[in-house]
Amino acid sequence: MDNLADVIIIGGGIMGNSTAYYLAKKGCSVIVLEKSDSIGNGGSSRNGGGVRQSGRDKRELPLAMYGVKNLWPALSEELEMDIEYYQEGNLRLGKTDRHINILNGLTERAASLGLDVKMINGSEAKVITPYLSDEVIGASWCPTDGHANPMLATLAYYRKARRLGVRFFTGEEVIEIRKIKGKAKQVVTTSNIYEGDTIILAAGYESRQIAATIGLDIPMTKALLEVLVTEAQPPMFYQMLGTADADFYGHQSTHGSFVFGGSSGFEDTNKDNGKPVTNSLTASCICRGIMKYFPCLSDAKIVRTWAGWIDVCADHVPVISHVEEVPGLILACAFSGHGFGISPTVGTLLSQMATDEKTVLDISDFRYNRFKAKI
Repeated sequence: MDNLADVIIIGGGIMGNSTAYYLAKKGCSVIVLEKSDSIGNGGSSRNGGGVRQSGRDKRELPLAMYGVKNLWPALSEELEMDIEYYQEGNLRLGKTDRHINILNGLTERAASLGLDVKMINGSEAKVITPYLSDEVIGASWCPTDGHANPMLATLAYYRKARRLGVRFFTGEEVIEIRKIKGKAKQVVTTSNIYEGDTIILAAGYESRQIAATIGLDIPMTKALLEVLVTEAQPPMFYQMLGTADADFYGHQSTHGSFVFGGSSGFEDTNKDNGKPVTNSLTASCICRGIMKYFPCLSDAKIVRTWAGWIDVCADHVPVISHVEEVPGLILACAFSGHGFGISPTVGTLLSQMATDEKTVLDISDFRYNRFKAKI
């Protein structure tokens, strides 16, 4: 009986944990399987923590807007743990005319869908964040964007889900999903077999290999991104930051340290043996970008860096979908580095999909069969 549940979730990151929590609230029995020995050991604890609406694909934007309006503001209270959520806005910065053209396009598309976002000049940006370099000539500004602590948010969902009876099994590497009488029913690991009425596959890039065991191919690749953390600084600004060229992104944490992410373009040259290891070039590359925008951080010491895989979809939009040819299976993967900020919304949607409820948002843009050849 320990291996039976209404829903089996593959993947113990924030998607799996949030879904488990919302399902448990509905009274479902849930098992979560995680390959690692630690919950949240993938991208959920290796990201910049952005809770942003601006800069998203138009298909993804409603998910982000729903979460910011309905879920994130009360999440610390609901989960009974401070997840360090700040809603202080998002500045996406530009230093050249080309940057401004990029930001104008992003802003116009988002504003046309109802998001409160606008372009501002360099002087207006410095009113919001006085520490900016004089090189910044403009920015997009979304006052309702923000950031949270991804490790704490993942942990908070996990703890609350456990209190509601969700069973978590770590060190369980999934090797196969099996059908019984034409329906996805069993999850086979290296040491056990688990059975449920619904199986939710939310294992990041590893979802592709697992889905292949049941005849599905999710068109995604993996990419390595790195994050660095500085020593604690005096409180300076709590906006989420980014740039038109994606030199870096990040924010100041409650602790006072700055958390910045980015890439150098040389990640694939590392001999990583399949593990997400940092590249000696990346931190310095990110730092050079940061100093062009925030010279005041030039002397801040880097405490540590770490790396993680993101699952990049062919069209950079996630797959959140039932699968017509595999009843009983729900896919939730290929988030392309955009997943953390929409995780409460996705968890809500997945819990509704698994219980045959009408979803609060239209998810047709995320269907698996959008990749089928058109005849």
